[in-house]
Amino acid sequence: MTVMEQRGAYRPSPPPAWQPRTDPAPLLPDAEPYCVLGTDAAEKVDPELLRTLYAELVRGRRYNTQATALTKQGRLAVYPSSTGQEACEIAAALALEERDWLFPSYRDTLAVVARGLDPASALTLLRGDWHTGYDPREHRIAPLSTPLATQLPHAVGLAHAARLKGDDVVALAMVGDGGTSEGDFHEALNFAAVWQAPVVFLVQNNGFAISVPLAKQTAAPSLAHKAVGYGMPGRLVDGNDAAAMHEVLAEAVARAREGGGPTLVEAVTYRMEAHTNADDATRYRQDTDVDAWRDHDPILLLERELTERGLLDDDMKRRAGEDAEAMAADLREHMNQEPVLDPMDLFTHVYAEQTSQLREQAAQLRAELEVASEEAEEEAR
Repeated sequence: MTVMEQRGAYRPSPPPAWQPRTDPAPLLPDAEPYCVLGTDAAEKVDPELLRTLYAELVRGRRYNTQATALTKQGRLAVYPSSTGQEACEIAAALALEERDWLFPSYRDTLAVVARGLDPASALTLLRGDWHTGYDPREHRIAPLSTPLATQLPHAVGLAHAARLKGDDVVALAMVGDGGTSEGDFHEALNFAAVWQAPVVFLVQNNGFAISVPLAKQTAAPSLAHKAVGYGMPGRLVDGNDAAAMHEVLAEAVARAREGGGPTLVEAVTYRMEAHTNADDATRYRQDTDVDAWRDHDPILLLERELTERGLLDDDMKRRAGEDAEAMAADLREHMNQEPVLDPMDLFTHVYAEQTSQLREQAAQLRAELEVASEEAEEEAR
């Protein structure tokens, strides 16, 4: 006789029928990337918004070319160009309200500039002068994040804290397709969905994590499909369609603000330039692959739509170009100035109260600087 056969033995009742906690159907992304430009939906978009998007795209493209030139002149240590991805960057900035927060990656300089940051300040990190170069609280822009995906849990934490405090704030976190392979990506999405945090995740899928193609990173149908596993909606969007990007991101931000929780947006785009100026993209992709994307350039797509609808003339194009050139000239002037840096700033803003090791290192550096100063004065005599 077994234990379960004995009189009075505990016999569990049959389990209830299994039910999914969340209906997956509304969370699934579209089968194809969502588009607006070149479709009937474009007629419903505010013409002024389209013109604003166009002017910012032109400005962003010029910013990319100017920053790339600065690296060749030795004025920047490194620059990760976002040429070809400008629609993602600009739409992310314009979809937010002033009270919201932007959490960018190292490639998202256009987004922070479009949000109002001084163009030169956005390059401070990449020049190597300071870790950030601006006050995150003043601009509501987190520091440009060089480690992959580490900014995502930060965005979730801020958004969750804002909701607990009753602040009407949404966080938008940007990451590349390579960042979705990091553990921080999983942790951020999982916590955001469980807490229903008001945060939007924007994945710019530009095809490569440096040299690793997307097919070697994931076997998922799309990166947007990953959202379903966490219990949040996934949106698949044409990342070169500025109007579609703005619409989807604005809807996701509004949904988060209204208490609907997080959204994962995958923007299908392409990195036209190398990963950075230190990268040789010809080692892992063909020029023909890049050429195939040139006809799908975000500026070309929007310019074509505006021109066909009579919303853009030569004078408007000229003004957009002149504004971009003026920005580039100011950027060159600022970056050609030698920065005045204090080596002792290495120990500033590291800890609220310096550790004993930092105090020791600071004293050693101070002594070395004093000796160097005395030697320089002696030589000058």
